[in-house]
Amino acid sequence: MSATIPTQFTGQAALKKQDPKNFDLHETKYTPRAFTEDDVIIKIDACGVCGTDLHVMTCGWGEHDQFPAITGHEIVGRVVRAGKNTTHAVGDRVGVGAQGASCGECVNCKNHEEPYCIKGFVGTYQGPTGDAVQPYTQGGYADYYQGPGHFAVRIPDGLDSAVAAPLLCAGVTVYAPLAYYGAKAGKKVGIVGIGGLGHLGVQFAKALGADVYAISHSDRKRGDAATLGATGFINTHDGADKVLAEHAASFDIILSTSDQDDMPLNELYLPLLKARGQFISVGLPNDGLPKMGWALLGKTVTGSLVGSPKELEDMFRLALEKNIRPWIETRPMSEATQTVNDMYAGKAKFRYVLVN
Repeated sequence: MSATIPTQFTGQAALKKQDPKNFDLHETKYTPRAFTEDDVIIKIDACGVCGTDLHVMTCGWGEHDQFPAITGHEIVGRVVRAGKNTTHAVGDRVGVGAQGASCGECVNCKNHEEPYCIKGFVGTYQGPTGDAVQPYTQGGYADYYQGPGHFAVRIPDGLDSAVAAPLLCAGVTVYAPLAYYGAKAGKKVGIVGIGGLGHLGVQFAKALGADVYAISHSDRKRGDAATLGATGFINTHDGADKVLAEHAASFDIILSTSDQDDMPLNELYLPLLKARGQFISVGLPNDGLPKMGWALLGKTVTGSLVGSPKELEDMFRLALEKNIRPWIETRPMSEATQTVNDMYAGKAKFRYVLVN
């Protein structure tokens, strides 16, 4: 490595499985795997805090022993070393989202569907490296990040680094399925959950031309939804009968960003859809989606996983054109512990970004 790049990177790590009521991260050094000519090293300026980070630190999606765990997959910074096989140069401002690698050879990878790589999704953190020194990837709550240049997307001028960071996961996670499944003029789209993902879902659905309704469990975010561009608002606590009396079989697409274990999928969300309508889940409850019954007939329930480098590029273009911006609060990287505790407590409006 260059003398200006440390041989060890330093991050804010969970040293063991975390208690969700008391996250406790510690400054930790690690030695990155051997650099290859396919890689870039990024000096990190900003990294968004995602709900996935909390699930991984608490083993919410399954027990694991990959600690210390440095999470963070909404990384923006400057390239300080670029391999010969990459398209990057030192000084480029780039971003890395939730996917850190793929095989690059299967039919899905070759068709710009890298998140669905047949050989497996490799996360920006917790992904296997095949390297004895660094057996799994570490993320962006850190000073540096090293990974394949293919997944480092250039950040366009006009977007501040802290503003761009949440778009790399939260943004593309909602943009990709909305664009793919045809959110556009003449379509009615519901966004379930007006939080870190949902507030961007409302903006992207509107930017694509759809008639957008925010769907929430209380009226608390009604004003925010209108500010974000929603033309309508549904409070699920009004009860399924009242909501369906007005909106049954009227939505073309419902995009759910909620990780609510007891979501009213059969009672409300599927009946809201037109025949052949799409329910798309991008927020995975720890216990999975509810078992589906007769309400599923004539509807499609699917999921979507982040977005490809191409979709990230397309998303950034639309964000610039339509002035789509996440609502963020920045915190120093050294305050990662307090920040994830506040995130778990639901204090974010709507996204925290750690900055170096």
